Amino acid sequence: MLHWNFGLAWIAFALAVALHVADEARHDFLALYNPNARAIRRRLHLPIPVFTFRGWLTGLIAGVCLLLLLSPLAFHGAHWIRIVALPLGILVGVFNGLLHIGGSLLYRRRLAGLLSSPVLLAAGAWLLWSSCAP
Repeated sequence: MLHWNFGLAWIAFALAVALHVADEARHDFLALYNPNARAIRRRLHLPIPVFTFRGWLTGLIAGVCLLLLLSPLAFHGAHWIRIVALPLGILVGVFNGLLHIGGSLLYRRRLAGLLSSPVLLAAGAWLLWSSCAP
């Protein structure tokens, strides 16, 4: 039995993440992220990672490719992939999208990733909804 809704939601989510990565890369996300990560490391002594552009982009592209490679399993409704979809939808879709919107409001300027955040939020919400649907 094919699970069209979940499979399509999975692919839409992967494409929304790809769009978001492109948005962040185009608008120099690391220029804001890395200084903040360094400040958190100094103040709180937490192992927050700092990235080079190449390493950051390579890792995210690999993640998007992995999501797309797993899409046949989503269409077949593999139980474990529905479980994986929950934290992905919450953290990557909803939380990350809201963080970019909230950060833009807080800093009173458009932050990298803001333009694609509504798409990411919608795709994350669809992924969450479809992962819980029968």
